[in-house]
Amino acid sequence: MLGKDRSRSYQEFNDEEEDDDDEGNAQSPGFFDDATDELEREEPNCSVSQEDDSRSSGAPRRFSKSCLKNFFTVVLIFIYLLLTGVAVFLAYQTISDFLEKLNHPVMSVTYKEVDSFSPPGIALYPGKARLLSCRHHFHDYIPPLVDPGKPQEGDCVIKDVTYFGPFSNLTERRAVVVRGPSDVRRKELIFMQFSHNETEEDFSAITYMLFAKFSDLTESANKSDFMRDCERNYSTWTFSGGFRTWVKMSLVRTSGKNDDSVEFRQESAVVKFNDKRSEEEQTNQLFFAVFEWRDPFIQEIRLIVTANPWNSIAILCGVFMALFKAANFAKLTIQWIIKMRKRHLRNKARELNQIN
Repeated sequence: MLGKDRSRSYQEFNDEEEDDDDEGNAQSPGFFDDATDELEREEPNCSVSQEDDSRSSGAPRRFSKSCLKNFFTVVLIFIYLLLTGVAVFLAYQTISDFLEKLNHPVMSVTYKEVDSFSPPGIALYPGKARLLSCRHHFHDYIPPLVDPGKPQEGDCVIKDVTYFGPFSNLTERRAVVVRGPSDVRRKELIFMQFSHNETEEDFSAITYMLFAKFSDLTESANKSDFMRDCERNYSTWTFSGGFRTWVKMSLVRTSGKNDDSVEFRQESAVVKFNDKRSEEEQTNQLFFAVFEWRDPFIQEIRLIVTANPWNSIAILCGVFMALFKAANFAKLTIQWIIKMRKRHLRNKARELNQIN
């Protein structure tokens, strides 16, 4: 009888060693050591009565510890799944923000101060009106008019250009191009006077257009094509008869993704002309226009892409590292749960065999 007990205890001791070897091979060393030490420490006893007593007293404790460990394992898995979801959302948000900033650059506005501007081109379309005078003045001082409505001497540089319009090849356009002011410190201005003897119209106005440099026109090989392109790309304005229209110009340069563009912004003020001519002379309507620079600042607008690829790459690397760590933890946790399940089934089968 004593020999049978000893052989059975020796057989159980061998089974315990084989189980420990299998479990050590199924998982990397050092992981979940604290969680499995209590379960792996099962020492063989020399008698059947002592073994039964230890099993009867240690089974509830081991069961409670196993349940507690399984509960914390499930909680850890849930936390890591939550962190994984947050990491995936962060990666998606980072890529979306990068694409949004890449497709929608912001504008940076700076002001550059200059002493003088390049003389702009002032293209006027008088139609049937006639240019009476064009003179340069300084310091915003315009002397009183002498013989308004009659031709007077001028000192402006003027070019006449005839071309076909860019939107209709059948419409012939005549432009009177005047070299604009340049000395902004001394408040250089140009004062122009037109007359129009057409009395059948209800409203009368003269259209004008501004382009960046007057020298571009004089240096161009084909002035007609140059004016056609200017009319296609620049805006046009008007000033009315019977008033003095004071136009103050400002220059805006925009640097885009592909090319740079130059445009004018203007502020205009209208003053009524006190016509002191005789009634016969008043049938000839007069136009007055003054062109001047508003201030010595050039507004420069640049499109800046605020998306930094290196910051996005760094964030994505951190996110992918977190995902890799979470996946590795989930893998080891699943292996540990499978091992605990197998051990529980083996212990249950062993107890059934002992009872039989």
